[in-house]
This record gives sequence, structure tokens and C-alpha cells, in this order.
Amino acid sequence: MKPLGLRSVMKSVALLCVFFCAIAHAEISVVDDSGRRVTLSSPAKRIVSLAPHATELLFVAGAGIKVIGVSSGSDYPSEASQLPSTGNSSRVDIERITLLKPDLIIAWTSGNNPRQIAQLRQQGYAVFESEPRRFEDIATTLERLGTLTGSTEGRNAAAEFRRSLALLGDRYQTRSPVTVFYQIWPSPLMTLNGQHLVSQALNLCGARNVFGGLPQLAPTVSREAVASANPDAILISDESGRTERWANLTSLKAVRQQHILKVNGKLLNRPTPRMLTAVSDLCEQIDTVRRHKLPTSP
Repeated sequence: MKPLGLRSVMKSVALLCVFFCAIAHAEISVVDDSGRRVTLSSPAKRIVSLAPHATELLFVAGAGIKVIGVSSGSDYPSEASQLPSTGNSSRVDIERITLLKPDLIIAWTSGNNPRQIAQLRQQGYAVFESEPRRFEDIATTLERLGTLTGSTEGRNAAAEFRRSLALLGDRYQTRSPVTVFYQIWPSPLMTLNGQHLVSQALNLCGARNVFGGLPQLAPTVSREAVASANPDAILISDESGRTERWANLTSLKAVRQQHILKVNGKLLNRPTPRMLTAVSDLCEQIDTVRRHKLPTSP
């Protein structure tokens, strides 16, 4: 075989350099939950999170070491609570964010002020909006955050989340239905509609949200409306008040049967893999209601 000449060798080396340089400088691109494409020239190294759930997802995806600022309420994992604050979910401290010089910002579509999110984009920041409305959104967010930060842990965490979720669904989802009113706030009395992830959690447990059809994500309802719906159980977030306020409403099946349940709202309402701990407890409580339901009136 004829040996390669010096010119041929140099040409081959040059082509390899072009190839590997192209790989090294390939853009990283994902679509966020608002439908916008987020593109980075290289994996993010300095990340600001504007919501507690986003902070937690970043750590689960293996990017915790790159998080340099978080919103108030970012209490998990414990390392997150030691990071500089960027304001609360409804009002972001843009001046503080500017000083932190992030190359990626994770925002919360329904929780952050949309004008402030737009302002951050106008200032040239790469903003990924997170708004998980389904369990699958949690898994894909972990994968996308892993992509944006150059971490393989996001994909592994997503696979484990899907596996655990499937086990819960196989166990509870096809059991006889139970109707539920979920109280997230006592005064004014507030609940969540069918578009919220909590309603999907109820469905996974074989339960139905009696106010799932309302148009607002977190609607205000009356006690009379709850009485009219007459759910099999009343589910109360431990952050939303005591159960005693329902005790005198004995016309409700849930009250007569003492099916007023409490759930860890911080876990159930926060769309992260830890949510499955609360969902598992929820399914067990709903199964107890299922076994003791009042017979349907003729």
C-alpha cells in the first residue's frame, strides 16, 4: 500500500480538526414548556432558578453544583437554602440576577411575573420556562435540564421516575372511583382544577376531582358548591388549615364517614420526583375511603 504523502496527512488532520471543532461548538437546544426554543452555545455553568420546584429539579438532574441563585422557598435539598436569593416567585429581583451573571435562568410560567420573564429575555438571558402539568412533564424536564447542563443524571432520574409512577398506576388506577374535593386554601376556599398535576395524581389513585371541570387553575369555590358536589372525601393540604371547619357540615358524605384526609401539600403540590411519596400516601388514604364508602342512594 502506497504511504500517504505529507500533504494528504495534513489535509486529513485539518478535516479532523474541523470535525471535532464543530462538535465542540455544536449548539445545545431544547424546547421549554412555553413552546419556546432555548439554545446555548455550550452547557450552562451558572444557573439561576426562579421557583422551588425548578431548584429541586436542577439538583435531581445533576446540575445542583451549577446553581448560583434561587427563589425564596427553595428549601430542598438543604444546600439550596444556602444559596443567594433572587426574590420570591411572584416578584423576581432582576438587579440581583444581573449581578449573578447567569448563563441560564429557569423560570416558572404560572408562578413568575410574565413581564419580568419577558424583561429577562430582552436583556439577553437564556430563559427556560418550566410548567409541569403532567407527570410526564416532570420526566422530560429532568431530561431537558440534563441536556442544557451537560449532565447524564437527568435522563437516569427521568427513567426511575417513570418506573415508580407506572408501579403506582398499575396498583391503584383501575380501582373503583372515589370523588374528592381538594382544599388548598381555607379562606377564601380554594381548590385546583383538572389541568393541575394534583388532579392527575388523583386519577392515578382512582379518584376524581369534583371541580376538575372549572376553567381556572386554582379556582375559588363556596362551601355550598362543595355540599352540592357531595364528594366521598375531602382532601386538605397540611398548609391550608385544620379539618375541624368541616365538622358541622354533616350533610356531606365525607363528613359523616369521617373521610376528611390530610396530605403533605409541599410534596404533593411541588412537581418533582419527591411528589410520588405524597402520591403513594394519597393513594393509600383514598383506598381506605374506597373500602368504606356509603352505598349510593336509590
